[in-house]
Amino acid sequence: MASSSGTKAPEGGPPRTASRRVSKAPTMVDPAAGEDQNSLDSELVPSSLASIAPILRVANEVEKENPRVAYLCRFHAFEKAHRMDPTSSGRGVRQFKTYLLHRLEREEEETQPQLARNDPREIQKFYQNFYERNIRDGHHTKKPEEMAKIYQIASVLYDVLRTVVPSSKVDDETHRYAKDVEEKREYYEHYNILPIYAVGVRSAIMELPEIKAALRAIRNMDNLPILRMADDKDKSVNDFLEWLASAFGFQKANVANQREHLILLLANMDIRNKSVDDDAHYNELDRYTVQQLKDKIFKNYESWCKYLHCPSNLRFPQGCDKQQLELLYIGLYLLIWGEASNIRFMPECLCYIFHNMAHEMHGILFANVLPVSGGAYQPVSHGEESFLRDVVTPIYEVIRKEARRNENGTASHSAWRNYDDLNEYFWSDKCFKLGWPMDKKADFFVHSDKINKENVGLNNVATGRRKPKSNFVENRTFWHLYRSFDRMWIFFILALQAMVIIAWNQSGSLSVIFDADVFKSVLSIFITAAILNALRATLDIILSFRAWRSLKITQILRYLLKFAFAAFWVVVMPVAYSKSVQDPTGVLRFFSNLGGNIENESLYYYCVAIYLIPEILAAFLFFFPFLRKSMERSNWRIISLLMWWAQPKLYVGRGMHEDMFSLLKYTLFWVMLLISKLAFSYYVEILPLVQPTKTIMDIRITNFDWHEFFPHMPHNIGVVIVIWAPVLLVYFMDTQIWYAIFSTIVGGIYGAFSHLGEIRTLGMLRSRFESIPSAFSERLVPSSKGERKHRYRDDALERKNIAKFSQMWNEFILSLRMEDLINHKERDLLLVPYSSSEVSVIQWPPFLLASKIPIALDMAKDFRGKEDADLFRKIKSDDFMRSAVIECYETLRYLLVGVLENKDDKMVVEQICREVDDSIKDKRFLRKFRMSGLPLLSDKLERFLNLLVADYEDEEAKRAPMINLIQDIMEIIFQDVIVDGHEILGTAHRVDRKEQIFERINIYLTHNRSWKEKVIRLNLLLTEKESAINVPTNLDARRRITFFANSLFMKMPDAPRVRNMLSFSVLTPYYNEDVLYSDEELNKENEDGITTLFYLQKIYPDQWKNFEDRINDPKLGYVGKDRNELIRYWVSYRGQTLARTVRGMMYYREALELQYFLDFAEDKAIFGGYRIIDMNQTDYRTLKERAQALANLKFTYIVSCQIYGAQKKSSEQRDRSCYVNILNLMLTYPSLRVAYIDERDETVNGKSEKVYYSVLVKGGDKLDEEIYRIKLPGPPKIGEGKPENQNHAIIFTRGEALQTIDMNQDNYFEEAFKMRNVLEEFLKPHRQRRPTILGLREHIFTGSVSSLAWFMSNQETSFVTIGQRILASPLRVRFHYGHPDIFDRIFHVTRGGISKASKTVNLSEDIFSGYNSTLRGGFVTHHEYIQVGKGRDVGMNQISQFEAKVANGNGEQTLSRDVYRLGRRFDFYRMLSFYFTTVGFYFSSMVTVLTVYVFLYGRLYMVLSGLEKRILEDPTVRQSKALEEAMATSSVFQLGLLLVLPMVMEIGLERGFRTALGDFIIMQLQLASVFFTFQLGTKAHYYGRTILHGGSKYRATGRGFVVFHAKYADNYRMYSRSHFVKGLELFMLLIVYEVYGESYRDSQLYWFVTISMWFLVGSWLFAPFVFNPSGFDWQKTVDDWTDWKRWMGNRGGIGISPDKSWESWWNGEQEHLRHTNIRGRVVDIILAFRFFIYQYGIVYHLDIAHGSRSLLVYGLSWFVMLTALLVLKMVSMGRRRFGTDFQLMFRILKALLFLGFVSVMTVLFVVCGLTISDLFAAILAFVPTGWGILLIGQACRPCFKGLGIWDSVMELARAYECIMGLFIFAPIVVLSWFPFVSEFQTRLLFNQAFSRGLQISMILAGKKEESSK
Repeated sequence: MASSSGTKAPEGGPPRTASRRVSKAPTMVDPAAGEDQNSLDSELVPSSLASIAPILRVANEVEKENPRVAYLCRFHAFEKAHRMDPTSSGRGVRQFKTYLLHRLEREEEETQPQLARNDPREIQKFYQNFYERNIRDGHHTKKPEEMAKIYQIASVLYDVLRTVVPSSKVDDETHRYAKDVEEKREYYEHYNILPIYAVGVRSAIMELPEIKAALRAIRNMDNLPILRMADDKDKSVNDFLEWLASAFGFQKANVANQREHLILLLANMDIRNKSVDDDAHYNELDRYTVQQLKDKIFKNYESWCKYLHCPSNLRFPQGCDKQQLELLYIGLYLLIWGEASNIRFMPECLCYIFHNMAHEMHGILFANVLPVSGGAYQPVSHGEESFLRDVVTPIYEVIRKEARRNENGTASHSAWRNYDDLNEYFWSDKCFKLGWPMDKKADFFVHSDKINKENVGLNNVATGRRKPKSNFVENRTFWHLYRSFDRMWIFFILALQAMVIIAWNQSGSLSVIFDADVFKSVLSIFITAAILNALRATLDIILSFRAWRSLKITQILRYLLKFAFAAFWVVVMPVAYSKSVQDPTGVLRFFSNLGGNIENESLYYYCVAIYLIPEILAAFLFFFPFLRKSMERSNWRIISLLMWWAQPKLYVGRGMHEDMFSLLKYTLFWVMLLISKLAFSYYVEILPLVQPTKTIMDIRITNFDWHEFFPHMPHNIGVVIVIWAPVLLVYFMDTQIWYAIFSTIVGGIYGAFSHLGEIRTLGMLRSRFESIPSAFSERLVPSSKGERKHRYRDDALERKNIAKFSQMWNEFILSLRMEDLINHKERDLLLVPYSSSEVSVIQWPPFLLASKIPIALDMAKDFRGKEDADLFRKIKSDDFMRSAVIECYETLRYLLVGVLENKDDKMVVEQICREVDDSIKDKRFLRKFRMSGLPLLSDKLERFLNLLVADYEDEEAKRAPMINLIQDIMEIIFQDVIVDGHEILGTAHRVDRKEQIFERINIYLTHNRSWKEKVIRLNLLLTEKESAINVPTNLDARRRITFFANSLFMKMPDAPRVRNMLSFSVLTPYYNEDVLYSDEELNKENEDGITTLFYLQKIYPDQWKNFEDRINDPKLGYVGKDRNELIRYWVSYRGQTLARTVRGMMYYREALELQYFLDFAEDKAIFGGYRIIDMNQTDYRTLKERAQALANLKFTYIVSCQIYGAQKKSSEQRDRSCYVNILNLMLTYPSLRVAYIDERDETVNGKSEKVYYSVLVKGGDKLDEEIYRIKLPGPPKIGEGKPENQNHAIIFTRGEALQTIDMNQDNYFEEAFKMRNVLEEFLKPHRQRRPTILGLREHIFTGSVSSLAWFMSNQETSFVTIGQRILASPLRVRFHYGHPDIFDRIFHVTRGGISKASKTVNLSEDIFSGYNSTLRGGFVTHHEYIQVGKGRDVGMNQISQFEAKVANGNGEQTLSRDVYRLGRRFDFYRMLSFYFTTVGFYFSSMVTVLTVYVFLYGRLYMVLSGLEKRILEDPTVRQSKALEEAMATSSVFQLGLLLVLPMVMEIGLERGFRTALGDFIIMQLQLASVFFTFQLGTKAHYYGRTILHGGSKYRATGRGFVVFHAKYADNYRMYSRSHFVKGLELFMLLIVYEVYGESYRDSQLYWFVTISMWFLVGSWLFAPFVFNPSGFDWQKTVDDWTDWKRWMGNRGGIGISPDKSWESWWNGEQEHLRHTNIRGRVVDIILAFRFFIYQYGIVYHLDIAHGSRSLLVYGLSWFVMLTALLVLKMVSMGRRRFGTDFQLMFRILKALLFLGFVSVMTVLFVVCGLTISDLFAAILAFVPTGWGILLIGQACRPCFKGLGIWDSVMELARAYECIMGLFIFAPIVVLSWFPFVSEFQTRLLFNQAFSRGLQISMILAGKKEESSK
């Protein structure tokens, strides 16, 4: 229903509908089905009959009351359906009509009229009764949402009535009632948040003065001209939004949506601008409010106008009502935006539309003259959808047609225009040539597949086969990395050159640079710089060539001039340098001759000086960022002319410079890092290589082990390249490692200064708990300056603040209990009393005071001293003990006085207390009281308190034992404790009374909740004898409590009052993931017989026990609820489900309501307690309603369930289940809203067409209720799914901030309480800038499932904490890496939204919103005092798919314009930060792998050619160990261990460095290094392949509980190309390197060099099996082998999935090659040639070659290779052709081939000298060759198919796959023989679970306990 209440239902979930039963419903409901199923027939109506759904809903609604009327409604629905589609041609119509007809036939017989004799009278009577009962006085008693439903039912009933009853027989009374309903119905429409038109019972939110003021402002219709309709009638409107809709043709639903949106925006902004709390004088909006909103919404528009040098159309003529006009402009923009659909991704296109429509509106308002015709604007009303039809749809069609050319992500990016290209069309003034109304024949609208010859003219580019890209072309090439980050590459290359020149000098000391000759040599770096700059200029021309037709002539001229100047310097620099060198040789002589007779030695220095002038100017501006920013953002033409050379003029990316202080911080960071990196590179990488290189270059080698094509290569240049290549790769990559080190150190320092980890254990919490209430008051309680000043001096204020803290703390603890993280006892120990008015000390939670009273009693009993002071000193030494003693004493007095009814008895108690007080005051306590009697008294008190809280069916049964216990207590006090007790007792007895003393008691006091809580607390204090040092025991509860306590001491903005806080929305995109687990899913057994429920019971045993205790507690109201339903929720809240996310996000609402209560409740209510206020009191009821109203005003939650409408109508069980579960969520949380895309079949111009709507629904009584339905121009999913899903729903969000939440996230009550503080960050300037994105930290809650989940959790945690902390400050390059960041909503909706959606290129859609925000002047911060939960992938295959998806995304980012612009327009150091924290990380990962390849292939070249042997045997080398040093250098850098440093630092910071060290060691023991090395391969493979070939796609990873065993075939399919093939290649390289170099090389050196590479090979080949549950179980291994054989043998074909057939999978693996460009194919072919090196090198080492170096040997090896392939082909053909019909012939053929083979081998062995070792060597030689042929065949697939040999290629591939599969499978089989291996693996995988008492082996073996079923 409405937003009247959003409080959360109990965790057990909604009681209303049984989703399990409904989920099994078929498409058309079975007529014999039960009521719950048939009630949903209204939701299964075919889309073409959607208008009959309300009729069927009404039928279901009235069925119980009057079945006959329900029958008449259904009959009317059937008739209407038949009229709408008489031929039943629509999808599903025939089935639906058949079902409805069968039901009507049954009901015709079963139902009879109840109120009259016939149907006409029956329905009239029912209608009249319905009106009189519900409508006549309903508006005085019922809420607006109830009335909306009633009026809807009444309208439908009257429609039915008119078809049943002839018009002449309708009663006058019925007519009168119907007329009344018709007149008032518009006041009772279903609403979202504001019931704007509701009359009668006013909603609390509509009584808010800010809402009234905003409503009054938009209803101001003064000065607006009356619009004429088409029939020349005046159009009546209620507010200016309706006026705008009439003027421009906006949809009614859009108007309603934006009306509420605007009212809420104005109200929320206005209340912050009011300085008074006096609502009585709050009538009008503040003038500044509207101006502030206008400035914010139109900041981008004004900037766009200035950029294009066109006057803004935000015009305010003199004498106009400025506020009204400002609101009109705002309303117009919001209406445009609300209906723009996919065009919302094109903000400047929206600016263009608004620009023209604002001009048109100005003309209507002020009777301006039309620019074309010269006539005056006529204020004429337009049709409702004219804006959609005439403006949105034409542009949408352009977007859609271009998207089709993308061919679902397979086409080249340069072949089609994406959202950015189309938006950037509006960055130039040629967009104005579109005209207004837009000319549909303009070039922009003519699709490039059409040729419009008539349209070629001066104003338009001729349309051809392809439209040009705008400003940028996303070509698939690695050169983008150089082009985007050219300054970095130039710096590193020049630094390398300079270091090599210095190191090449004899001394190698850095001081040698001051030598004139060396200095002159170093200056040669400027020649290199000129060449590199020329390369950049060349790339600029080549890579942007396809955009040239869209560029201005000035931009093309700039590219050409840049190239010309670069070319000029490339010639001039070498010429000038050669003239400065005496006696030049080689290349220098050529350039010297080129320079003619110039003989000026200083010419080169002049050239360098001139060359450096631009760089010096740039360096100067670098230190004055404000000046550079002003220049870049300036739109003055003179400044633009000056800046023209420096950077191309673009609308975005101008002036992204930080303030001076930030600049100095990140500059210092990078200067220190670069100094360290360059020093390390010089002294460790370069200098040690120089001397060995010189030695090697002096060796002359003439004898080779193979046929050397270049035997006279000077200076052994091949060896030098082999040695230096891996070192150079490491040089360019190791900055990433240095970044990891520096970011760890700096991030740790920043974290420490942010107070992170100051409270990380329960001990720390206990020691600082006393200061937590004051910290809470200071951080989270709004207060005035006066209150802050007196906070610590005013005792009453301090008590009030502690009472406020107790409200929040207790809600926090109760939420932990409801989430089953703590049990009942822990809850009681952690709760804080609401009020301490009866107690003079602060009442701390019992977990701090536990065992203090028993200890104090023992202390007092055993005390032997005489002086009171000694005893009291002991007690006072522990503050908590002192507090506990005083509290117990005062509470006991309060309870005894309360329970006794007789005044005299009360006086006795008071007398005892006076004696105690006086004796303490007079220091004679020990003389007046005996301490020995206290233990006995304590025992009696314990029994008394237990009796008080015990539940008795008959309360009177308590009376007698209570009286006895009280009398026993008093007797002990008088006889055993008080020395003179008989005197006090005597005083009591002197009173003349009939009954015994202490006989009259009040046993009903325990019904008072507050009183009962005191009893429970006192009982805990007295009886809890063990210290509660381990409370709570649950690790997650501990983490949450300690983090929350710690965050109170961190720096955060002051909390505003709820009414003054920023309003915000939360948006969650959802597609088809799990909402709630079904019974079937919970109890479905896996292959081991284990159910998900059983698994979770073992994983979370404490939480399961807490859950059972909770649902079995009769006080909590779960009695009578469906236990299975409660279990479903319990399990779902431990998975990554939508239900968990929704529950977490709705904590925001609970927190807001509590905050409002604390802000505005009176002291009595605050001290009384939030949960125990009496809602029957008018004041408290009003307070609660107002709290709910404020929560509605400030918070909105939208879940964008894209296919909810389709799920509603689907016949699939899973879809039905999702629909019902989402519906139940809406019913459970009334303030939850669901947005979805509705697809309908509608008849347009006589044809059935698909029509699409954005729909917003809410929970009604039993079903959903539609609020808004906005028609779309077409299907909204044009680009990437998730951003399109967000975009369609964003129009329904509200507020000034928007938090994006994924559906695998969670939230916590205590964190939700800090939300208003976080939102204040938007209002807090950070050095003159306000943030546009607030980054929040995440807690990964999936770390406890397995070791893999733990690794992933730690990795992710380090990124979302220390990683993002340093990105935000000091580096200033934090972007948006996914949810849960908070966006400045208005900033982003006016600049393209919260993500980008272009297909494929925006695969990582989230980060592009961060890029976009930064490019458009935004500012991103990161805050760690608040956290949100997040789930991560927990299984090996899930994690690998996630890593692949992210690597794909980074590959696409590398090609994107956003990365190019940021790389080019950031200053140098910020650009470095940007590179190494985004695409650079993935490129470095790829280079790391590439280094291994280069190193090993270099060694292969050296060892097979004999160069290594010759060099090692050279005497000079043997003495200097030169080659060993050269070889050993690069091995050091294979240790990727340094990349886990941030993880260790963050764990150390937050949980202690001892814990961090322990975790690090445990992670290594659990093979974390194997896991991370494996994922390195994933990153490298998918990143490289994406850039080279494309093929990026969204990979659904699945988010379930992964405890199943992945089959071998599954692992093989997933990792074959990314890991196994590469691992086997490296394996062969290492084998060849070892075998052919063993005779002359030190084995220790070999292992030192290659140990890390062997580790890499082992990780890549076997990690998937090591981390596969039951990976070494013998039975599963046998099953896997059977499954793999079946898969390999199955033939492929159309429709056969890759998991069924190897052939289908193999074809799918080459999908990227089918769509790659020629460049990609050529690169693949070139790379494949590396596999021929093995054969070329090894054949010369065969014994059969007899040492020959002739090329003939290699030729003969190819003859052998081709012969073998031919034989295989013959066997293959024979099997196919003769295997069935000519079996004998086939056997004879095989026999002949066998005999031939034996004969040939005999001859080779006997005659030619073939040896056994040659056979093994031949395998090493020919196997890679065959694989190389295969790769070439795949790259040239069309050619091979044309030649008819593709089948042979496939058979060869199958043979290779079999061999590889067997090779990898063999070790698994061997290890599976040993049972202990499986046990060890289980311990390795599930160590986390073992440490928590989980017998995981039992789970995996399937040995379930019967009791657990």
